[in-house]
Amino acid sequence: MLDFRNVNTLWSSILVETLARLGLTTAIICPGSRSTPLTIAFASHNDIDTIPILDERSAAFFALGKAKKTGLPVALICTSGTAGANFYPAVIEAQESGVPLIIITADRPPELRNCHAGQTIDQVKLYGNYPNWYVELALPEASLPMLQYLRQNIIQGWERSQFPFKGVVHLNLPFREPLAPISQSDIIVKKAEFPVTEFFSHFSLAPDYKLQSCSNFISYDFMPQWQSCTRGIIIAGLAQPENPQLYCQAVAQLSQYLKFPVLAEALSPLRNYYAINPYLISTYDLILRNQKLATQLVPEIIIQIGELPTSKQLRQWLENNTHSRYIIAPRADNFDPLHGNTIHLRTDIQQIINNVEFNFKANNKSSYLEQWCDLDLQAREKINQTMESLEELSEGKIAWLLSHTLPPKTSVYLANSMSVRNAEFFWSPNNKCITPYFNRGANGIDGTLSSALGIAYGDENTVLLTGDLALLHDTNGFLINNKFQGTLTIIMVNNKGGGIFEMLPIADFDPPFEEYFATPQQVDFAKLCETYNIDYELITNWQQFQKLLSTLPKTGIRLIEVPTNRKLDGKWLKHHLSQLAQDLVLT
Repeated sequence: MLDFRNVNTLWSSILVETLARLGLTTAIICPGSRSTPLTIAFASHNDIDTIPILDERSAAFFALGKAKKTGLPVALICTSGTAGANFYPAVIEAQESGVPLIIITADRPPELRNCHAGQTIDQVKLYGNYPNWYVELALPEASLPMLQYLRQNIIQGWERSQFPFKGVVHLNLPFREPLAPISQSDIIVKKAEFPVTEFFSHFSLAPDYKLQSCSNFISYDFMPQWQSCTRGIIIAGLAQPENPQLYCQAVAQLSQYLKFPVLAEALSPLRNYYAINPYLISTYDLILRNQKLATQLVPEIIIQIGELPTSKQLRQWLENNTHSRYIIAPRADNFDPLHGNTIHLRTDIQQIINNVEFNFKANNKSSYLEQWCDLDLQAREKINQTMESLEELSEGKIAWLLSHTLPPKTSVYLANSMSVRNAEFFWSPNNKCITPYFNRGANGIDGTLSSALGIAYGDENTVLLTGDLALLHDTNGFLINNKFQGTLTIIMVNNKGGGIFEMLPIADFDPPFEEYFATPQQVDFAKLCETYNIDYELITNWQQFQKLLSTLPKTGIRLIEVPTNRKLDGKWLKHHLSQLAQDLVLT
């Protein structure tokens, strides 16, 4: 268990044993010299799944994906120098989206800093103010008081990765030679006298560090106002709850009690538990593109759960609304980028349900609720008709088909840019208990493949929907293929460039649009997959696509390329979203 070969192996093995007893199950290791004692300690521990990944940026996003899936902290270890700097994008994303990561960077000792020693940079507070907590530990010592100091700091780091909210912890560990497990006699003799049982005895009494809600301190004086309102809406935004079904049930209970429609973002699980919520609205973006309807549907009370959905149409509609907006989110962040008349309720939807006594009455639906439900039904029927008749390979139809074709309980990672927007436009309500995943903390395309691989690791059904540029930005993620356990099907829309820019005003200005914004590429993805030993399929028609998705492979990584025309897709999307919206009418 503890490695007494030298001071560094003892120090590192106590760190690892402490994390294991606290509940750590996964560690991602990047190769390097200065981190040798840490690598040996993690690799030697039987209760921690230790995964080596060469590229630090890929490793960090893989750890992010794994932590998203499990809800538990994942350790991420690297050597000194710029290695840790490559973690930075994932650190930002993890902190912004509330994902627990414990980053352990090895470092040079103080005497080798500021003197041009190799592989040495200033690693003190390397990630600025992003982490929940940062500490630089002392140089390793074998005395009991110093080992107790190490233990307590690791416990503190574990707690701070989850309390008072989940996020990043950064531990910077300097090491002197020897880095290899070379025996030191004065350390070996300490093994016989070390009080192992006593040293770790109090761990069984440690609390389970769950996110603490301040619900008990919230006044529920707002509830009578909600109950008396007949023109209210619930906006269910981005959400990755630990228990999707309980989350959906809580939202549905509030919706049915208040008789409010639920405008459900595709990046929440709600659209995939459709039977639970009879007032779910999935086509709000389309409905609000009709300006007459948008004016008629202005609510008097808005309840926002979590972050706002991606929809620009919804945000513009809310921005023009001066009524109160209640935001239910347990973190202390400001979740209102529109800076409206918002009231933050620092709790989560389950806590509200648990703290309010619901007295369901047999009151009828309001005409306002019926209008939303009727328009949503119209819009979904028109979308279905449009998609069923579309024979050309078009990226908008992919998200629609996924919602209809994927096996139940599939995990779906939606990449940023057009993938997530097509899902918002066209992901149909279903009862397949599909779980969506995403990196919308900072909304970047970096780490797309690696994050999806982290989510898919050890899982049986995982799908990544991505564009070509987002995938190419992270192809080093494929380096894990020989160590990968699980299955990942990658659906890559190859429109030879950045499709999202076709939707922006800059698309009308070429040059410089095509070269500097669309950034077209000519990669042969079949050869790329051959290089990494990845299974590859090229789609030529929708029947072939549906057949490949209806039954997912049980192991390995597979890439399905769907070639599309970027410029035609952009024009198609603009035309059809506008046309479908104008065809909607209140009955």
